[in-house]
Amino acid sequence: MSKYYDVVALGELLMDFTENGVSPQGNTLFEANPGGAPCNVLAMLCKLGKRTAFIGKVGDDMFGRTLRQVAEGAGIDMRALLVDGEARTTLAFVKTLPGGDRDFSFYRNPGADMTLSPDELPLELIENAKIFHFGTLSMTHPGVREATVKAVGTVKASGAVISFDPNLRPPLWKDPEDARAGIDWGLSQADVVKIADNELEFMTGTADFDAGAALLYAKYPNIKLLNVTAGPDGSHAYYRGLHVYVPGVHLGGTVETTGAGDTFCACVLGFVLDHGVDGLSEADLTAMLRFANAAAYLVTTKKGAIRSMPERTEVEAILPVFAQ
Repeated sequence: MSKYYDVVALGELLMDFTENGVSPQGNTLFEANPGGAPCNVLAMLCKLGKRTAFIGKVGDDMFGRTLRQVAEGAGIDMRALLVDGEARTTLAFVKTLPGGDRDFSFYRNPGADMTLSPDELPLELIENAKIFHFGTLSMTHPGVREATVKAVGTVKASGAVISFDPNLRPPLWKDPEDARAGIDWGLSQADVVKIADNELEFMTGTADFDAGAALLYAKYPNIKLLNVTAGPDGSHAYYRGLHVYVPGVHLGGTVETTGAGDTFCACVLGFVLDHGVDGLSEADLTAMLRFANAAAYLVTTKKGAIRSMPERTEVEAILPVFAQ
């Protein structure tokens, strides 16, 4: 049976309040940027011409309504977005650090995304996905964690590819060991993994990418394609004994890094949809990383994520700059 959706993602949809200058009175100004890692991924996939759908919850408030409108405008099927009548839409305040990195403060106790329950899952939609993508923000609390586990079980039975991004946000976990257990479970389920350098070290205890990747493959033989991102230093792909490294794009103009990892992840999933996850060559992996790095760079030149995803033509335009 052919699947209708290229990628279905489950998780958080939230409003990122990103620093945007200072008022005449000296107060910090914040810009409300629609975001949330799973929808960021889907928004970039839509730019690549893929059919996507999102599963999650927002509050019955101005932010929830705006998020639905923006996500639909990006081309994401939002029929499975539920509205919670009591919990508010999750908010994240993002402080930009020197170099473009970020410090997060979350308003999510509770946030509507935490209240998704297993019996609210659209199982038919999940079964119609070629790829199912999730992270760990949907595993920080019991109800939504149970929903995530059920969704992954459903998609496994359907034969779809499972994509996982740890997206570690320490402030959202009561105990670092709970976060480690959540990431451990996600890694044990996934075919395709995108993991950041700090998350690799968190899970393996080593800052050596090759050693960390070897440890992950030894513990999680289910992983077919492992990608490690290192911010401006570029990215690595590990695949069936192959290791490919592609440096980052350095053309200047970085504003902040929100959404860069999600953009990279989306481009990898777009590549998997086009080429499959079996029989990839070193040349394939190099092309995949070059495109993903370029797209991730472009999103750092703007604030926010969902509305800042680059067009395929924009990415292709800068590829010759660092074609080696």
